[in-house]
Amino acid sequence: MKRPQAQVAVLQAADAQEDRRIDDVAAEADLKPEAATRAAFELEADGLLAVSEETLEHYELTEEGDQYVRESLPEQDLYEAAIDAGAADGPVQMGQVIGASGLEGGAVDIALSNYARKAYGEIDSGEITANQDADPGSDPEMLALEAVADGRVEDADADALEQLERRGLLDVREETVRSVQLTDDGVTALMEGVEAAETVDQLTPEMLTSGEWEDVAFTEYNVEADAEDVSHGKEHILRQTANRVKDTLVGMGFSEMEGPHADAQFWINDCLFMPQDHPARTHWDQFALEEPEEIGHLPPDLVERVRSAHKEGVGPDGEGYHSPWTEDIARGMDLRGHTTSLSMRYLSGHQVGELDPPERYFSVEKVYRNDTLDPTHLLEFFQIEGWVMAEDLSVRDLMGTFTEFYEQFGITDLEFKPHYNPYTEPSFELFGTHPETGEVVEVGNSGIFRDEVLTPLGVDCDVMAWGLSLERLLMLMYGFEDIRDVHGTLCDLELLRETEVIR
Repeated sequence: MKRPQAQVAVLQAADAQEDRRIDDVAAEADLKPEAATRAAFELEADGLLAVSEETLEHYELTEEGDQYVRESLPEQDLYEAAIDAGAADGPVQMGQVIGASGLEGGAVDIALSNYARKAYGEIDSGEITANQDADPGSDPEMLALEAVADGRVEDADADALEQLERRGLLDVREETVRSVQLTDDGVTALMEGVEAAETVDQLTPEMLTSGEWEDVAFTEYNVEADAEDVSHGKEHILRQTANRVKDTLVGMGFSEMEGPHADAQFWINDCLFMPQDHPARTHWDQFALEEPEEIGHLPPDLVERVRSAHKEGVGPDGEGYHSPWTEDIARGMDLRGHTTSLSMRYLSGHQVGELDPPERYFSVEKVYRNDTLDPTHLLEFFQIEGWVMAEDLSVRDLMGTFTEFYEQFGITDLEFKPHYNPYTEPSFELFGTHPETGEVVEVGNSGIFRDEVLTPLGVDCDVMAWGLSLERLLMLMYGFEDIRDVHGTLCDLELLRETEVIR
């Protein structure tokens, strides 16, 4: 029997009594693993070899996980501090316990989010209690971390390993391992004698120019054989969705806005009739810049009209906030918390000149907020900003626009709920149903701009506007449950590689 050289080498390196890993067979046969794999599948197709597969999981501690193995988990530190403070006997002020624990920054949030989950105690209204029967020394997640560090993954609790992966303390890598074993027909073939045929498995330019290709025997090509899995770069699914959103809005007659990521509070908040003592304007919600600390120029006439709206209101029956308002605060530079700062620049005429109704504009740009990270919140995310300037607009026009827009992405179950905004009246939030969990998810906020916003800008017709979340649109389209899997430092690269793009 004559077979290609690679198949002969694999047959001779395989064993009839036990499985041999394809990497070991390739090394003994002096072949590359992919060549040995291809030959093995060709032999399997002829019944001379049996090929089996198994998936192995490799666990590796992240930098944070390695730190906790050497020290302790934040929730363990919090529990010990609570016990020392007497929280087993009754509620203790949480601030006192956190201070005694030595936890700082993000470690505090980690400890608080895992404390009650592990039944270490309860946290309620700024007070903390400790469960005296809890045993932090037997914490399954700490034991699992130690098992991984010592190379004893088989001793770790499977649920604990899964939780550690979600917490970003473990990296899990899957490997598909193929093994081969001679069949009875393969043994018979070897006993009867197998010779290497002089075959060619690759057509080269030299063979074509010399004419040699006419005199050689080519190896049969097995289209069912597994090919080497090559990971390559591609456009991120979030960027693909952003571009699709842009195409959809352009198709609906909108033009795109652009402008600075770092801008004056004047454009971000003051023009939106948000009082300067509003909680959302503090460092708890926004990121202020130290350099530059303030904007170089603001239009004096617009500044005066906005100041007047805040202090005295707009129109004969208007009421301002009767709260302090200074230009110094308005000049302060922040990372924009919403792209409505672009809308203010455009509606005021200071970006592209004075606009005459009807007009439609949008942007799909990044915004920055000092939020607590969770499955639906990030510090940086993309906002779909949009507005329509026209006469006699109503909430029905706004709802109809959303219905038309979201239908382009297969979302037809929108729900609307009345809401309060300082800058729109009436206002409402939008909700959609998550396809996997069935949970109702907020996807945006909208309304008709108030006179206190439009009059200082010099706009004398209606403007309906909205801010929608691109990431939450993505969640509803694809069923993602945690947006941190899609982008950010802990994103799931395999998920991004394998997700089929929806057109």
